[in-house]
Amino acid sequence: MCLDKSAVAGSFLPGDGNHEKPYAVIFGTVWGPDDHPLYGVKVKLRREDDKKARWELYSDHNGEFAFRIHAGRQDYVIWADLNGRKSHDGNQLHGEEVKVHVDGDERVDTGLHLK
Repeated sequence: MCLDKSAVAGSFLPGDGNHEKPYAVIFGTVWGPDDHPLYGVKVKLRREDDKKARWELYSDHNGEFAFRIHAGRQDYVIWADLNGRKSHDGNQLHGEEVKVHVDGDERVDTGLHLK
């Protein structure tokens, strides 16, 4: 299949008013105690200086998640909201907060390892 490049590039030409602001991505995987990825885990993110989560989403079928945030130097804290979630053997899952540093418009990879 041949793609018409003018149709794709046309929406990003200077002067068309459709400029996308730079952004960063915090990408990660939620891992269970058995080192398998976990689906449907609520993941929360906040700036390090904030007290409450500003963003939240759920891990996908591969245990993966991705937060799209403003580009720029900033420290973030990410964690799994487990709220009574249990492992396959019936034990309560536990996780720790993970600190993530972003310098600019980049992708930062991380992982949440639950116990």
